Amino acid sequence: MKYPKLRELGEAIRALIKGPYTSKYPFEPHTPPKKFRGKPIPDDEYCIGCMACSEVCPPDAIEVVDDPEKGIRKIYRYYDRCIFCGQCEANCTTEKGVLMSNEFDLAAFDRNQLRCEQEFELVLCEKCGAIIGAKKHLLWLVKKLGPLAYGNFPLLLTAQKELKTLMPDIPPAPHPSSESPPHVRSDILRILCPKCRHEALIFDQYGR
Repeated sequence: MKYPKLRELGEAIRALIKGPYTSKYPFEPHTPPKKFRGKPIPDDEYCIGCMACSEVCPPDAIEVVDDPEKGIRKIYRYYDRCIFCGQCEANCTTEKGVLMSNEFDLAAFDRNQLRCEQEFELVLCEKCGAIIGAKKHLLWLVKKLGPLAYGNFPLLLTAQKELKTLMPDIPPAPHPSSESPPHVRSDILRILCPKCRHEALIFDQYGR
């Protein structure tokens, strides 16, 4: 017969004094440890709709649906697919847009109860209608970059429209038969996607 080692004997004595390690859940509330990864909860104050979390989600539990006609972006989070890996929290652009909570009991009979929906306003190209990004995301970038944002027309113009310091109606580009000089390009003062911005800066409005 082998006698127990001192370490094993110590563990047995501590177990007798402190009781079982496991909790009595569900008969008593269970408090997870500090680093427990439970239900990821988005914070509407800090979430900017940048889609970073959806790009790094392994089980595709975060879906982004853009509606250019309505100018709305919707983000759906499916907790029945979530594996609670914490990648959404680790790769969040603002570092506070989504946080892992201690909530672990997510059982439900209806899967629709395990879905979270967010809605963001989109910024669209004023020439071709292409999606530039979420308005909240662009305004966050303006605040983050500070004076450096003046080097990016979409960021600057989005901020000016939000602050209502931009002309509400920009005059259209002049017709070739008008007396205006051919180098006038009013499209520069519009919110454009990279492709349309390139055309406005490199080519004039007459295709030359």
